[in-house]
Amino acid sequence: MNMKFEQRKNLKFNLAISMLDAAFFGMGLGFGSFGTIIPLFFTKMTDSALLIGLIPAIHAVGWQVPQLFTAGWVSRMARYKPAVMQMTLHERLPFLGFAVSAWLLYQYGAWVALPLAFLLLVWQGVAAGLTANPWQSMIAKIIPQENHGTFFGAQAAIANILMSGAAIIAGYLLESLDAPFDFGSVFLLTFFGMAISYGFLAMTRESVSERREYPDSSGHFWQLARQILQRDVNFRWFLAYRILFQFASMGFSFYILYSVRQFSMDSVTAGYLTATLTITQTVANVAMGWLGDKIGHHAMLVLGTVSSVFSAVVAFYAPTIYWMYPVFIFAGLANVAFWTIGIAMTVRFGEDGERPVYIGLANTLVAPASIGAPILGGWIADQIGFGTVYQISIVSGILTTGLLLFLVKNPALAGRPK
Repeated sequence: MNMKFEQRKNLKFNLAISMLDAAFFGMGLGFGSFGTIIPLFFTKMTDSALLIGLIPAIHAVGWQVPQLFTAGWVSRMARYKPAVMQMTLHERLPFLGFAVSAWLLYQYGAWVALPLAFLLLVWQGVAAGLTANPWQSMIAKIIPQENHGTFFGAQAAIANILMSGAAIIAGYLLESLDAPFDFGSVFLLTFFGMAISYGFLAMTRESVSERREYPDSSGHFWQLARQILQRDVNFRWFLAYRILFQFASMGFSFYILYSVRQFSMDSVTAGYLTATLTITQTVANVAMGWLGDKIGHHAMLVLGTVSSVFSAVVAFYAPTIYWMYPVFIFAGLANVAFWTIGIAMTVRFGEDGERPVYIGLANTLVAPASIGAPILGGWIADQIGFGTVYQISIVSGILTTGLLLFLVKNPALAGRPK
């Protein structure tokens, strides 16, 4: 009862702080987007589809892998915020390193800059993953459960509003500035936005929970993880959806490279495509988050998988660069469903003490597919062509939609597994 009172008392303040945190984090990512700006930077160092396809994969796997291994540690925390602040610092610092790598590329060439850039991607991704479980657990604690979908949607929407404006500015900066100031400036602006975001995140008010009486042994934690997987059939199908979706969205990793090769896309157009993606996600995060709270997050996941199919279909048949705009629109809807709605649905599984384990399982077990799908897609793109990549995405998207329709249930309606 006291916890609920603290939650309600600080709710308006935490909502405001969380939205400001998201706004400046989004602004930073607009200048250093993993979907467009960073892949565009890598095209200056390599033309390998496989290597460029690893960019979003490293980011995704870095986010996913640590979550299960930190779940036992997180589940015993009385407060999540200190861990969030420590880990997210490392999530933001690598963008200073990207600015340095832009200078090294100009001075010494790709043989120096490319390995450094990949190391920075790994650092940033792993740090994001170490932040993810305590951050999601903190949000689940300070925001009422019935508002999770709306909250995650609104926060992501605000981030995307700033992201879309920053992406357009980034495109013009890249077009007008000479190396190394072109990419150097956008990565510095990325870090600047994230530094402001960090200040707002530090203001979050989180009350102290009663410390949970779980054994410290890793054996207990892995036993609990096994029990969850054995008893919760619906959660197992949810995991299957998240794994298969990696192949449904496999083509997303190559849209920028495909646009450069097929349509000779310039930096300004890349900025506008980023803005298209982020504006779509802005609207979709609000609409799908709210609808998810009203009619169920499951329906929004279905919408996302159908959108992934449409995205790959349009990319496969695109005759000009202008057709890439609807490609990015459908990709944005699919991304919102997997990430924003996926988070909102994941935190509905299990009781409070088990939730970090569910969060960890829902992310870490997906990691092999997250890294495997882009590697497979990159190899196919280099050896056969992008068309085959898009065809595999279409078939996988149809299968994923069927899995959601017939096997995965909304955890709020499925009941507690026995």
